[in-house]
Amino acid sequence: MTTVASELLAPYTGSPSSPPLGGWQLDDVGLSKQWWWQPLLPEHPRPHTPPLAAASLFTGEHLGAELALPYLSPELRGEKLLVGANFASAGVGILNDTGVQFVNIIRIGDQLQYFREYQRKLRALIGDEQAKRLVKGALVLITLGGNDFVNNYYLVPMSVRSRQYAIQDYVPFIISEYRKILARLYELGARRVIVTGTGPLGCVPAELALHSRGGECAAELMRAVDLYNPQLVNMVHGLNRDIGADVFVTANTYRMNFDYINNPQNYGFTNVQVACCGQGPYNGIGLCTAASNVCENREAFAFWDAFHPTEKANRIVVGQFMHGSTDYMHPMNLSTILAVDDEERL
Repeated sequence: MTTVASELLAPYTGSPSSPPLGGWQLDDVGLSKQWWWQPLLPEHPRPHTPPLAAASLFTGEHLGAELALPYLSPELRGEKLLVGANFASAGVGILNDTGVQFVNIIRIGDQLQYFREYQRKLRALIGDEQAKRLVKGALVLITLGGNDFVNNYYLVPMSVRSRQYAIQDYVPFIISEYRKILARLYELGARRVIVTGTGPLGCVPAELALHSRGGECAAELMRAVDLYNPQLVNMVHGLNRDIGADVFVTANTYRMNFDYINNPQNYGFTNVQVACCGQGPYNGIGLCTAASNVCENREAFAFWDAFHPTEKANRIVVGQFMHGSTDYMHPMNLSTILAVDDEERL
């Protein structure tokens, strides 16, 4: 629900129609830490999939692709490079001053530099032409924007950015900066990029704990999201027009998430406000640790921790990635993308 930055999902060798995968941000599986998430509660028979990795993991499942390793993983070498790479680093944003309170996060500019390095490694492994073809056929998932609100503009009262910009001026500013990032990604060879919008940030347990008295979503954050998402879509459409091709596909993750928040019974949820793991009001304070409250049935909860959806909620979102109408995926969903790419290969 919040943002972290991108993952390259490379062509899967088992099926010509399954592309490689790659990701930026909400897909962080340890790039900034160089370690994999480990089960928090070993007594549970099946560990929870880490929320930051879940979207790309379940997308990979649908595509029949292996989960891409973090770019800085020592295991990412040789044939593993052909699977793709995850460049995401939790906490970063569009702006370099987003997430300054976090240690050792990897800014988006550095992640793009790693993408260049990754391609050099590919060329050394399989040659220039094959490497170029692999990157061109890869699927890239990028999620940015939420942290620029939660961990920047609204991080503290009277933040630097909130004194510099009114919210209606801040949003166009970060959108213009995001356009530069996407244009650079295109310059580096990406040709199939899913750009996710920002979810209903004001409805996550962390924000409810801080700003809600009766369970209502935090109004200021919801206003920011309402400003951001339409401008993101317009920017992406304009970028596609300038390029002359539908390189960038927008994912309406706000609607995907708000569907089950607004109508939980339709999706089998009984709790869409309290996190499964946490402490304090709505289990929305601090991190999920061994000392936290933990729900007995995570299938009934929409949120795993203070910010991130459960595995079940992530699977709902990925289902829309694959098969959603143009209300959710524009101009086409992943299934259509795969069909189009298959036709072009014939």
